[in-house]
Order: sequence, then structure tokens, then C-alpha cells
Amino acid sequence: MNSKSLVIIPTYNEIENIEPLIHKVHGVLPETSILVIDDNSQDGTTEMVEKIKSSDSRVDLIRRPGKLGLGTAYIAGFKYAIEKGYDFIFEMDGDFSHDPAYLPAFLTAAKEADLVIGSRYIPGGGVVNWSFFRKLISIGGSIYSRLILAMPYKDLTGGFKCFRREALMAIPLDDVFSEGYSFQIEMTYRVHKKGMRIREIPIIFKERVGGKSKMSKKIFIEAIFRVWQIKLTSL
Repeated sequence: MNSKSLVIIPTYNEIENIEPLIHKVHGVLPETSILVIDDNSQDGTTEMVEKIKSSDSRVDLIRRPGKLGLGTAYIAGFKYAIEKGYDFIFEMDGDFSHDPAYLPAFLTAAKEADLVIGSRYIPGGGVVNWSFFRKLISIGGSIYSRLILAMPYKDLTGGFKCFRREALMAIPLDDVFSEGYSFQIEMTYRVHKKGMRIREIPIIFKERVGGKSKMSKKIFIEAIFRVWQIKLTSL
């Protein structure tokens, strides 16, 4: 039986990016499904996805009543993926900072891993159009998390990932409590604590193509404290 893959894309006001992003994903992986989870965008994003969905059965949409957060969006997507029987489940930003051209490399790596992380901080990886301060925050956050949580992976805050279905089924998804950067850290930690296989592959992260970045100091500060909660909570 052929494996099925799903790309989960959370959105909020991504009208400039969502249509070309969907087309590029399907240009790389024509058979993959795409689930857009929209937090009540005000710029026409939802309507655009509805239009695409009406003529393309590979695209689905979950509409949410407001800005409920990245973590809850992905949890909703993971539950959808498990219910629908997908074998490989991707996390991907909706602003082209994650290049769909990497998707086949994720699938290849996932043949021998339960979680594949797109890493900016291993040889071959990197970032484009970031300030020195932004790089410092991101690299520092990953090092900080690695030290506290005793994990060897170089990029713990990145959000370009591929989970095998079995990895998500092994995690009590309703117990995941983090948002933003810390959501990515917590999910990796939970897979790690289960003794499952985690692999990093290099990616180049490009700052968003259009629209406004969702990154904020609040998200970063929340992640600093949340790492300790992840450490101290029984997982």
C-alpha cells in the first residue's frame, strides 16, 4: 500500500503566500495532501483556500474562530492526520520561509526516522535575511534548550518537520501545553523521551516572502520559561 503524506500549514493573514505555496508543494509532491488551519484571517486567506479546495480534493481547510495559537493548530492537524490515516505528517510555515523543495528529502529521511527536523544549524543549513540579533536569539534558544533538556539535536526551535504517524500516536496530544517556539521544543522532547528515532537534515530558512512576521519578544520570553516547565513536567 502506498504511503500517504499530509502537509499542515497554519495560517493567519497569508493571502500573499498561500496560493503560490500550495501550488509549489504540489509541484514537488503531486500526491500529497495539504491541510490549512486558519485562525480567522481578515485578509481573504480563508476565502482563497476555500476556492482552491473547491476544485482540488488534495486540499482541505479547518477554520477556527480566532487566533488560538500555533500549538493548538498543529495539535488539531495531527489529530486530523491520525483520523485520516496519513503516514507522514509535515509541519510547514505558511510564508515560504520553509521551501517546499525540501519535502522529498524529508520523506527519504523519514524512512529511517520517526521525526525528521529541518535544521538550520547543522552543516549545509542556514538562515537568510535575519539580523544578527535574530540569529543570536534562535541559536541561543536552541543551545539553552539542549542543555536543560539534555537533547543532542542542533535545532530545537525550528518548525519545518516531518513526523511518522507512529510518533504522533505515541504522544498524548491533549497533554501538550506549549505554544510558539516552545511547542516545537516540547514535541521534539516528547518524541525523544519515547526513545524514538530523530534525525536532522539541513535546510536554508528564508525570512518570510510577503506579509508581516509573527515572531515577537513575547514568544521568545515565553519559550525561555516554558522549557523549564517541559523539563519538570512528567512526560
